[in-house]
Amino acid sequence: MQSSNRQPSRLWTLFGTILTQFALGSVYTWSLFNAPLANKLDAPVSQVAFSFGILSLSLAVASSVSGKLQERFGVRKVTISAGIMLGLSLIITAYAPNLFILYVVAGFLVGFADGTGYLMTLSNCVKFFPERKGVASACAIGAYGLGSLGFKYINMYFLTHSGVYMTFSVWGIIAMCCVVIGGLMMRDAPIQAPAANEASAQGTASTEFTLAEAFKTSQFWMLSLIFLTVCMSGLYVIGVAKDIGENFVHLNTAAAATSVAIIAVCNLSGRLVLGVLSDKIARIRVISIALIICLVGVVCLRLVSLEQSSFYLAIACIAFSFGGTITVFPSLVSDFFGLNNLTKNYGFIYLGFGIGSFVGSVIASVFGGFTATFSVMLALVVISIVFSLIVKLPSKTQQLQPVMC
Repeated sequence: MQSSNRQPSRLWTLFGTILTQFALGSVYTWSLFNAPLANKLDAPVSQVAFSFGILSLSLAVASSVSGKLQERFGVRKVTISAGIMLGLSLIITAYAPNLFILYVVAGFLVGFADGTGYLMTLSNCVKFFPERKGVASACAIGAYGLGSLGFKYINMYFLTHSGVYMTFSVWGIIAMCCVVIGGLMMRDAPIQAPAANEASAQGTASTEFTLAEAFKTSQFWMLSLIFLTVCMSGLYVIGVAKDIGENFVHLNTAAAATSVAIIAVCNLSGRLVLGVLSDKIARIRVISIALIICLVGVVCLRLVSLEQSSFYLAIACIAFSFGGTITVFPSLVSDFFGLNNLTKNYGFIYLGFGIGSFVGSVIASVFGGFTATFSVMLALVVISIVFSLIVKLPSKTQQLQPVMC
């Protein structure tokens, strides 16, 4: 009876999460605004584009603290507040008079609002579906990915016909409405206990770990490195794919630009395929598969004499792996450390997303060019594959065990 009463709440929460995630994913259309804002502020495009780096880091930091906000205020209030903050920040961005204000508003505030809503609503939704965590995660994160595609056309239309000010206003209002409506549909997930059948099928931890307890396990840091590796590889390649095509593979502009569409399709495909697969086999094995696919892509970039087809294969593999990994990882973390502290535990691991967005560019800048970054990516992917094959479920009676055992 209790389960049947919970059914409407979890379905409404799923629909609200999908709507919210769709709006939050719109921040990945930011590259559309670099040139218009550079003209408006009379600043180099590279300096304007740095606001997205701040946004990514702020998003990751906010994700790591959103669990505490949910505990105090509840998922509905925090989501609605994040939606209002996101919408107002986007509207104000159009009126930023200089780069510093742009960094504060479009970087810190938009990123913080987006990150607060992203991980908290995702984790809350997954908790409602302990028997279908992979599918629930795929639906939510798939909507996040589709948001960047849907808002791309909305923002491009208004940029072309109405200019920067109107575009940010429309974007902000639509995003705010979607997140607020989505938040009104949500409920806080009940405390969950691992189901016996899932524990046998997925190898789910039988105990709940707080963040402090998870810190003491080698498994936590192994999963953190795996996540950082995939995020660094995926975000770096996604961010400079066109430049790699033109400057490293020596493709013409049109052929290099095709990489953007390939990445979008493979990223979404990875989310759906690996998300659904993660409910069929052990999720850590799905991560191993994703890492091996990523390895194929990185090997192509680093060790193969690239031409158009091999370049497309490389970025397709990396995008597929990245999309699938960020979809499966929330459920994987709950398998290892329990559902009830998922927002806090995954929130810390998710810092790898923000760190990864900087690491690839820093390596390329310090050591000069794509090759050094590809070499580091290759080494990290190999280490991560080994970790994914040897990592075991943690036990509270066996904390602080060696990483390699």
